[in-house]
Amino acid sequence: MTKTYETLTLTVKDAVAHVSLSRPDQLNAMNRAMFREIGEVFRHLDTQSDIRAVVLSGEGKHFTAGLDLKESGESLFTPGDADPARVREKLRRHILWLQDCFTAIEQCRAPVIAAIHGACLGGGIDLISACDMRVASEDCWFAIQEINVAIVADVGTLQRAPYLLPNGILRELALTGRKFTVQEADKYGFVNAVAPDRGEAIEAAFALAETIASKSPLAVAGTKAVLNHSRDHSVADGLDYVATWNSGMLLGEDLMKAATAALTRQTVTFAPLMESDD
Repeated sequence: MTKTYETLTLTVKDAVAHVSLSRPDQLNAMNRAMFREIGEVFRHLDTQSDIRAVVLSGEGKHFTAGLDLKESGESLFTPGDADPARVREKLRRHILWLQDCFTAIEQCRAPVIAAIHGACLGGGIDLISACDMRVASEDCWFAIQEINVAIVADVGTLQRAPYLLPNGILRELALTGRKFTVQEADKYGFVNAVAPDRGEAIEAAFALAETIASKSPLAVAGTKAVLNHSRDHSVADGLDYVATWNSGMLLGEDLMKAATAALTRQTVTFAPLMESDD
């Protein structure tokens, strides 16, 4: 797999992809190019039948300082004689585009594990909230920064984090913009594990990814799809959805392979998913 990006690095080892935010001199602040490439890389990985899990990390001192405010401020400037309704409609489409870039992580068939170190601010919370799991280093700290710059967080934190943090705690964090430590994040279950440093956080994320990659890719993709659907629907709708999913997917070969492996205590290799013809 050969793809190059301006603001990211992508490497693949066996069935695990590694996406790294790569603007270390700018503290991995998220400019338009990074948003676009995050969407592009996860849509690309979703099409790769041999990718079974993804690790997302950041290069340099911090995971990310959040939105690139300088570029964002410049993009909001419009001529004084522009029609205000058209300006607002354009801004709405831009926000929806930003949201879609991170939704690509949620929609990727392969589970995504974020390995976080240093600061993770503002848009970084939006980013890691779209991931399936989060591993953090002991020096890690977080802030839902938008309230401090007079913005309502609008790229996913307020929609996804209620399923990751207690509601009252999330409201406090979102309304005060205060710093919260990795110890607090661990206490409330926002992160899956805490590692001593960045390198070990990435190692722990890869260990999770490799375990997931050893499972049936049909079952993994199905479990992620059903969990996402259940979050956004009633219990009754979720039960109906998983019944429909399994009525089709249980016809495959993976169930018998997994059952045989469990009985014989042997490892098993599952075939990759099929790539689309698109």
